[in-house]
Amino acid sequence: MTLNIAADPIELTAALVDIPSVSHDEQHLADEVEAALRGLGRFEVLRVGNNVLARTDRGLSRRVILAGHLDTVPIADNVPSRLEGGILHGCGTVDMKSGDAVFLHLAATLAEPAYDLTLIFYECEEIASQFNGLGRIERELPQWLRGDVAILGEPSGGLIEAGCQGTIRVRITAGGTRAHSARSWLGDNAIHKLGPVLTALQDYRPRTVDIDGCQYREGLSAVRIEGGVAGNVIPDEAFVDINFRFAPDRSVEQAVDHVRTTLAGPIADGELQLEVTDAAPGALPGLQAPAAAELVRAAGGRFRAKYGWTDVSRFAALGIPAVNFGPGDPNFAHKRDEQVEIRQITEVADVLRLFLAG
Repeated sequence: MTLNIAADPIELTAALVDIPSVSHDEQHLADEVEAALRGLGRFEVLRVGNNVLARTDRGLSRRVILAGHLDTVPIADNVPSRLEGGILHGCGTVDMKSGDAVFLHLAATLAEPAYDLTLIFYECEEIASQFNGLGRIERELPQWLRGDVAILGEPSGGLIEAGCQGTIRVRITAGGTRAHSARSWLGDNAIHKLGPVLTALQDYRPRTVDIDGCQYREGLSAVRIEGGVAGNVIPDEAFVDINFRFAPDRSVEQAVDHVRTTLAGPIADGELQLEVTDAAPGALPGLQAPAAAELVRAAGGRFRAKYGWTDVSRFAALGIPAVNFGPGDPNFAHKRDEQVEIRQITEVADVLRLFLAG
């Protein structure tokens, strides 16, 4: 198969979907993308693993980064693609081969964009962060991540979703003494000790903060609780996992301090242990940066906050304003009936064409 990246981005999306690329198995698709970009003759192209990088160097005043992952979650009897009534069905249609298709189409059809372009198509976004291709590029080829604004083609309903929330997970662990439940007074129930933690979470009132006109709402939630030995045993161990999704004006350290403060009462006596098990910083929207502001204007001034974490955080950590902007409803991501409205593919391509043309 020879990938025609100058084709209509709807057709190109279908072609990308029809090349399976589950995480760790992106080689065939990466080969096709690499060959197509080299065939244009306008880009410096570099291949690292199953990451394909391309850039122009025309000495223009600004550089725009277009980044998208090539991998998908495991296929669920939803490849090859299928077009019905203005809806394209198939694994990766939303997350995020329609975004990749738009970027590739523009690379092929915009002969002289107003900005220098860097395109990054990377592997293993859908699995553990240690395998993330963008992380590898950041470590090994940081010069490829320099730019004035980064656009990730993650599904955003065709709206600019600016920045992203940060996330931390903590585990609160309780210990006790095991005993027969018929003689419960001889034991010390670890599950009961978690009650005040759950009450504090139930009473928590999340903060909403406005940053660059984006409303970020925080959330502090118990996401898992475990304990118990048997139906007739007082448990001697229990834990609750808590996830804090925080606005990007907080650092990870500030977010951890906020959780500790919120749970100060329950953990004050030292019987409960708090451990941070996962953390990722958020990303400020950065919409006041000139290149980002121009993108917002091209999109008709429509934007909103991103709820959830995406790789825009990696760019924000490097001081590069970054947004999510791609076709499709993110609620269809990873589903057996994953699908995208083809009109959104066209709309996103039109907006980015207007922006990149200056």
